[in-house]
Amino acid sequence: MTKKQKALEAIRLLKERYPDAACSLTYVVPHELLIATRLAAQCTDARVNTVTPTLFGKYPSIDALAGADVADIEEIIRPCGFFKTKAKDIVGMCTMLRDDFGGVVPDTLEELLKLPGIGRKTANLVVGDIYGKPAIVCDTHCIRLTNRLGLTTTKDPKKTEFELMPLLPPEESNNFCHRLVMFGRDVCRARSPQCAACELEPLCVSKGKQ
Repeated sequence: MTKKQKALEAIRLLKERYPDAACSLTYVVPHELLIATRLAAQCTDARVNTVTPTLFGKYPSIDALAGADVADIEEIIRPCGFFKTKAKDIVGMCTMLRDDFGGVVPDTLEELLKLPGIGRKTANLVVGDIYGKPAIVCDTHCIRLTNRLGLTTTKDPKKTEFELMPLLPPEESNNFCHRLVMFGRDVCRARSPQCAACELEPLCVSKGKQ
């Protein structure tokens, strides 16, 4: 079985297990996903989802966030960790969105990467989930699982993204990454993976080695 064949089979199996693939971060408008994903760095999505209602309730627009007191943002997002850096990035990115992008979240990786605190993972998520373009979101689950399956050979997010590009049909790539997150939380955990309950076990090159 080639890597591409293995990737297609993994897509099929994960679709069967998770017919509905979706981001676990709660948001309503594009800039909220951008900010929620920034907050999720070194933090669980569940915790971010408890903080963002307060943040977006008090600052309901890009303009409001751009004009916010950084210290106030820090206090609201403190439970997410690294709150000083994240608060500075939130105000900075919203200022740039207001001043340079007319208050609209860009729809390309190149423009999104210009925003403070935004890396390829967040940019790909926005491009895929908001604008429906092909995207590969290489978070810790994606990297771990694709390595275990033998689809990728690196732990570097950008290199993982580029190794996966020729293997994944563009129309499947974004949802495949969402399903990897779900499967990584439920079954193929970082510690004590549940190999006996794993639908992907026939494809795995790491079974019994974890």
